[in-house]
Amino acid sequence: MLFDLLVSLPGVDIIERTSSSLRVQNVVQLSLAPAFLLAGIGAVMNVMTNRLIWVANKIERILAADENDEAGDLIDELPALERRRVHAQRAVMLSTASAFTISVVIMLLFISAFVRTPLGTLVAAAWLVTMALLMAGLASFLLETRTAARRNHERMMQRKRSR
Repeated sequence: MLFDLLVSLPGVDIIERTSSSLRVQNVVQLSLAPAFLLAGIGAVMNVMTNRLIWVANKIERILAADENDEAGDLIDELPALERRRVHAQRAVMLSTASAFTISVVIMLLFISAFVRTPLGTLVAAAWLVTMALLMAGLASFLLETRTAARRNHERMMQRKRSR
């Protein structure tokens, strides 16, 4: 009688489905690829964040020098630096969003192993959103590095002309 009462409790069904070590092992194996992607996104974000910090600090130094009338030609750098800041900030934000959505994918993979509702379409959609956000973040990062390279090229050409 007591056993029947325990088996009829609402949470017992999910405990039965999650008790299989093999099922949990399979879900962990399935989530390895998204977890590695999450680690890769983190590494790229580290580079993006360092560039964003460098650009923001450079802008602050130029503005501080301008307040003391010591900036000189450095003021000419501000428009390019501001474009770089916008691209780098967008890259970090989009990459953070992709890291969030890949975490959702991992969570959905675990949930899908233990609920009866098929979640494959939701997992696939979250994966596609992750890839779209990551691609947009990388494109913004590409624009930031391209802006930096173009500005360096412009400076080199100015030096050659002034000689």
